[in-house]
Amino acid sequence: MKKEVVLSGIRPTGFVHLGNYFGAVRNWANMQKEYDCYFCVVDWHSLTTHPDTRELRQHVHRLLSELIASGLDPEQCVLYIQSDVPEIAELYLYLNMMAYKGELEKTTTFKDKARSQPDNINAGLLTYPVLQTADILIHRATNVPVGKDQEQHLEMARNFADRFNHRYGDVFPLPKAFNYGKDLIKIMSLDGSGKMSKSENQMNTLYLADDDDLLRKKIMKAKTDGGPTEANSIKPEYIQNLFGLMQLVSHADVIAKFEADFNNCVIRYGDMKKQLAEDMVNFISPIREKAKAIENDKDYLSKVIKQGRDKARASAAATIQLVRNAVGVNY
Repeated sequence: MKKEVVLSGIRPTGFVHLGNYFGAVRNWANMQKEYDCYFCVVDWHSLTTHPDTRELRQHVHRLLSELIASGLDPEQCVLYIQSDVPEIAELYLYLNMMAYKGELEKTTTFKDKARSQPDNINAGLLTYPVLQTADILIHRATNVPVGKDQEQHLEMARNFADRFNHRYGDVFPLPKAFNYGKDLIKIMSLDGSGKMSKSENQMNTLYLADDDDLLRKKIMKAKTDGGPTEANSIKPEYIQNLFGLMQLVSHADVIAKFEADFNNCVIRYGDMKKQLAEDMVNFISPIREKAKAIENDKDYLSKVIKQGRDKARASAAATIQLVRNAVGVNY
């Protein structure tokens, strides 16, 4: 039986952090065994906010290395770079003819980005959801893992696919949101101010590339307080976040010990953070070292990039032929 097609992408901006790993990449590694998976490094998307490309090649190579070190297998999934697949750009062009200025300007992410970069409100930023739609539809994907911040874009992708089908014929399945696994994990920054970020609040975010001492330093600076004054108190969000991190990387008996200390109002946050720091080092350091080895193996990385490109283009070319036939640009 043919497997359902999953598509997800990640921008090569900043470093992969713990939130990316537990919120997305770990699930991708499990999905690839059950679905026909396409995982894309979306370098064109990054140009809407990061126009300086001097370090783009390095960022793409590092991201690919971290993804493989985190469990993605280029033999089990299609791991590729967006700009290696020109068919995406062609589909983007056709879809732009059915995307309207008013609806694009209402997109929450466009309004947010326009506020944050008022001197660089480019057309790519406005049509970001259209390119994202092309990323999905080029493989005729049906399942798209999305977070809350991308739900609006996915709904727009469904609208664009439906418009194309209505105007030119039934070419695209309508993609749907896809939550793999039982629980969606959201990891807050170490100061409790928001989610961990690939490029912001760097001292409050744990990156897979951080060395051991930096991991320890960041965790020891994590926000805490004087501790509970009443037994079985409700944990503040920033304290709950520390316990949440511990649940990801520490042994059950360690977690139970600090839970009991908190409930009995005898917790020593310094001791808890030291324990968490060592457990985090033990978790992240093997991924970091494996990623470094992959990034330094230029021949292997080139092989992975070419293999991903060829597989992705084969799928994309088949879709573009259907699109051209439907639109009528097949002279």
